Amino acid sequence: MPGNRTTRSWALALTLALSALGTGCSTGSDQATGDKILLRYTWWGNPDRAERTDQAIDLFEKQHPDIEIQTSFAGYEPYKQKLATQAAGGDVPDVMQLDYRMIDQYASGGILLDLGKQRSTLKTGEFDPGLLATGKVDGKLYAIPQGRGSETMVYDTTQWKAAGVVLPTAGWTWTQWADAMRELAEKTGKPGSTDPGQSEDAFEVWLRGQGKALYTKDNQLGFTADDLTRWWTFTDKLRREGAVSSAEQTTQLDGSVENTPLGRGTAFAEMNWDAPASGYLALIPGGVSLAPMPSNEDGTPGQYFKPSMFMGVAADTGHPKESAQLVDFMLNDSGAAKILGASRGIPVNESIRDEISSDLKDFDKTIYEYQAPFEGKLNAPPQAPPSGDSALQTTFQRDYDQVSYERLSPREAAENYVTEAKAELRS
Repeated sequence: MPGNRTTRSWALALTLALSALGTGCSTGSDQATGDKILLRYTWWGNPDRAERTDQAIDLFEKQHPDIEIQTSFAGYEPYKQKLATQAAGGDVPDVMQLDYRMIDQYASGGILLDLGKQRSTLKTGEFDPGLLATGKVDGKLYAIPQGRGSETMVYDTTQWKAAGVVLPTAGWTWTQWADAMRELAEKTGKPGSTDPGQSEDAFEVWLRGQGKALYTKDNQLGFTADDLTRWWTFTDKLRREGAVSSAEQTTQLDGSVENTPLGRGTAFAEMNWDAPASGYLALIPGGVSLAPMPSNEDGTPGQYFKPSMFMGVAADTGHPKESAQLVDFMLNDSGAAKILGASRGIPVNESIRDEISSDLKDFDKTIYEYQAPFEGKLNAPPQAPPSGDSALQTTFQRDYDQVSYERLSPREAAENYVTEAKAELRS
C-alpha cells in the first residue's frame, strides 16, 4: 500500500516537462566499459529484493559477457520521485521497474519503448493474456508484468493469537473485518490495523466488491462522491473508536514497512500487497501471516491478481535489443526465477511459475500458497490507470488526512476529491 504525505509538485513537474520535451532520453545507454555495453537498470524494493536482484544480474552478466549492468534501487516513494525527475530531465535508465500507475503517463509522454517491436528477443507466449494486456496503452505494449500479486491483510501471527481473537478466514466480509479490529482494540488497548481509509488500493478492493471500479474504460472516474463518502464514513468511525490507527500514526506512512503501525508494533495488521509483506519478517519476531482481503457483504471479492510491477525500456536507449534481452532474462530465465523467487510476486510466466513452485520456501512459499486458492476465482485486472492517477493517489491521502484530523467530514472530503479528480482526468 505505497503512500506518504508528498505533494503533487513532482507529478505536476513531470507532466509539464513531458509536454515540453515530448520524449525522454537515456544518456547512460551510450556509455561503455571497455568493449562492454553498459545498461542502467533501476528498481524499487527492500534489501531482500536487492540482494536477489544482484545475484540474478550476476548470472545475466555471465551469460552475456559483452553486457555490463549498472544497478540501483530505493524505497517506493523515493524511487518514484527520482524516476519522475529523470524522465523530466531526459535521463531515464535503459531498463526500469514500473508501477501500474506509471505506465500510461510514461508511455503517453514518449518515455517508454514499444516492446512489441522486440518480440524476436522478448518472449511473452507463456504469459496470461489478461495480465499482459495491462501493460498496453493504445494497443501498444510498453511494459511487461514481472510478477503477479494480490492485496492481502498481513498480520502479526503471534500477537493476534495471543489476543485471543478468532483468526481471519477466507470469505470474511468487511463487517467481520471491522468487528475483528474492534475486538483486538478492546482486548489489547491498541488498534487492530493501520487505518485503510488513506489507501486508494484498499478502497479499490472495497469498490470492486460492489461491482464498481476506480476508472471506466474511457479513463473517467468510476465511482461517485456517495461511494467515497460511505468508505470514509466506515473507516473514520473505526478510527474514532480506536479500532484502527490514529491520524498521527497514519500520516507517518512513507511507503516503507518500517514506518507502518504494524512494523512499529503499534497495530496488529496492515493492508498491503503480498510480495512487499516479506519486509515485515525482519521487524516482527513471531512472523506474519497473510489473510484474504474482506469481501462485500454478499460474498463478492474485490481483490484481483495485479501485476506486482512491470519492466519497461527507455524509448531512446542506445541499446534496445540488449535492454530487451535483460527484460527477457528477468522474466523467462529459469535460473533467474529460482534466484528471484517471489520477491517481486509470483512469476507471470506460467511455465516458470510451475517450474519453481516446488522449490519455493520461506515467505516465497507463503505467497504462493496464499494465491493458490484464488486461481480462477478472481475477476480480471483492470486496465492500467490513467496518468492522472499518480497525482490523485496523493490527493486521496491528503483529503483523508482532513477527515482523520477532523477538519472535514467524510462527505466534504469526498466531494473535494471527486471534484479535483474529474478536473485532473480532463487535463
